[in-house]
Amino acid sequence: MDLLEAIILGIIQGLTEFLPVSSSGHLEIAKVLFGDTSVPQESLTFTVVLHAATALSTIVVFRKEIAEIFKGLFQFKWNEEMQFSVKIILSMIPAVVIGLAFEKELESFFGGKILLVGFMLLVTAVLLLLADKAKNTNRSVSFKSSVIIGISQAIAMLPGISRSGATISTSVLLGVDRTKAARFSFLMVVPLILGKVAKDILSGDINFQSSEIVPLSAGFIAAFISGLLACTWMIALVKKSKLSYFSLYCAIVGLIAIGYSLFF
Repeated sequence: MDLLEAIILGIIQGLTEFLPVSSSGHLEIAKVLFGDTSVPQESLTFTVVLHAATALSTIVVFRKEIAEIFKGLFQFKWNEEMQFSVKIILSMIPAVVIGLAFEKELESFFGGKILLVGFMLLVTAVLLLLADKAKNTNRSVSFKSSVIIGISQAIAMLPGISRSGATISTSVLLGVDRTKAARFSFLMVVPLILGKVAKDILSGDINFQSSEIVPLSAGFIAAFISGLLACTWMIALVKKSKLSYFSLYCAIVGLIAIGYSLFF
C-alpha cells in the first residue's frame, strides 16, 4: 500500500465511520477500485489502525461527556452516569455475541463483494429516509431501547449497512431525541472498537513491519482528522433533520455498486 492510497483510505474511514453511509461498504468499494493486492494480514493491520484512529477521534469530541461518565461511575451510585454506562453495555451485547459466534461467517461477507454492499446501501438509504421523517422528541435512550439499538448495531456488521445510520435511525424511530441518539450512537461503539483492536493485537495476527510505519501513520492521521470533522458535523446534521441527503447518497452509490458488480 502506497502513501497516497493510505491517506485516501484513512479519509474514507474517518468520514464514513460517522457519516451514515457505511465505512465498511466504502472501504470495500475503494479496495476494489484501487485493485487491492494486500495480503490478509496487511489488510487487517491497516483496518485495525484506522478503527483505532476513529475511536480516538470520538473520545476527543466527547471528552467532556466521557469525563463526566467516569466521574459519576466512581461515585458508585445508581446515578445517571451509571445508568448510561449500563445502557452502553446492554447495547454492546448483541454485537459481541454475534461477532464472536459468527466471526468467520462475517469475514466471508468482505473481500470485494460489491453486489452485497450495493444492496445493503439501499437498506441504509431506506432507514435514513424513515428516520428523517420521524417526529423529534425529548426522550432519552431507555434500557429496552438500548438493546434494540444494539441489535441494529450488530446487523450493521454487514458491509454496506451504516453503523451510525442504523443506530441513529433506530433510536429516532424509537422516539429518542435526535441529539441524544447521535451521542449514544457514537459513544456506544468506542468500547467495541477498542475491544476489537485489543483482541486483534493480543491474538498475534497483527505484526507491524518497519516498511509499513509511514503508510500506517499517514492513514491513522488522515482517519483521525477526518473523523473529528465528520463526528462534529454529523451531530449538527442529525439535529437539523438532514438525513434525507445521506439517504439519497446511499441509494445512488448502492445502485452504482450493483451496476458495477453486474456489468464489470
